[in-house]
Amino acid sequence: MPEPTFFTLIIGTEILNRRREDKHFDFVTRTLAKKGAKLTGSFIIEDDPALIVQTIRFIASQPNPVLFSFGGIGSTPDDHTRKCAAIALRDGLLRVHPEARQIIEAKLGEAAYPHPIRMAELPKGAKLLDNPVNKMPAFSLDERYFFMPGFPEMSHPMVKEIVEKLLPETKPYYRYTLTALCKENALIEVMEQMPKEVEFSSLPKRYSDGWRVTISVASHNEEKAQKAFQQYIDLLEKRQIRYGLNDEA
Repeated sequence: MPEPTFFTLIIGTEILNRRREDKHFDFVTRTLAKKGAKLTGSFIIEDDPALIVQTIRFIASQPNPVLFSFGGIGSTPDDHTRKCAAIALRDGLLRVHPEARQIIEAKLGEAAYPHPIRMAELPKGAKLLDNPVNKMPAFSLDERYFFMPGFPEMSHPMVKEIVEKLLPETKPYYRYTLTALCKENALIEVMEQMPKEVEFSSLPKRYSDGWRVTISVASHNEEKAQKAFQQYIDLLEKRQIRYGLNDEA
């Protein structure tokens, strides 16, 4: 697979109305960072089928997308994700997945009917993801769209396994950061020269004694990161603006 573009889709009205706190964004970003990767986008949306379909389709339209989707794959009326994934990425139909049905029946017996067995209805071509807690199946499509439960204790081990498979080698990310005693406007001419291979951020903040701006540059290419960072230092020293190097971004 070419360089993946990672996204999270966190589905749950209970998160948006603050009845439950999101645990996924922080976990996924930290897991990717350990491999030298990062998220391109993260979406928290309510349990609305049309919105879920539209969001999945948007993510699927991006270059080399990998989606970690959390929530909505159960059997209650507000669990729309299985059907929405089928509409967004397949023919819109759900089919009984024989292995998923077998797992649910083995786990629940007669209690699998009439409702829990619906979790075996999956989009065409779905592959199962192992649920380490209760074995109720999650699933993937095309080995790049991963649909998991909203419960962190179930989905986070899945994420770890998926990331390890997609990114078997750690790709170092070189980051350099400084804080200068000035407004960010003083450094725009350097910002405009940043190559696309270099990620940069400018975080201004006003204190009682004046403005400060924290500049951070990062790249998988160490030489380009160092060269870009030096451009800021050169301009600051040329203008005699005080600054300090930061240990972390």
